[in-house]
Amino acid sequence: MPGPLLHVGATVLCAHGGMATPSAPNPRVLVSGQPTVTMTAPYVIAGCPFNVVVPVPCVTGQWVVAALRVFSNGQPLVLMDSQAVCVPNGTPLLPLVAQTRVIGS
Repeated sequence: MPGPLLHVGATVLCAHGGMATPSAPNPRVLVSGQPTVTMTAPYVIAGCPFNVVVPVPCVTGQWVVAALRVFSNGQPLVLMDSQAVCVPNGTPLLPLVAQTRVIGS
């Protein structure tokens, strides 16, 4: 399904509200003047407040579904509707705000 490409400045949160940032941006493709993100680059999560019963806050997030047709350096780029899983608790990453000029599928 088509969607806007995610970039370094996009707002991405874990399901509990922790801020997620890409660990390895892709400087080869820029959108809105900022590097994009490939599927293989994990996101680092800071400030996850998940402390129910056993504290298991989100630490990293890995994309499992990304673009089918848009690649950079042989890796699929991450779209606004891509899916990711957080480690260690398996909750999703939620892209909230991204650029809207470049759409991929």
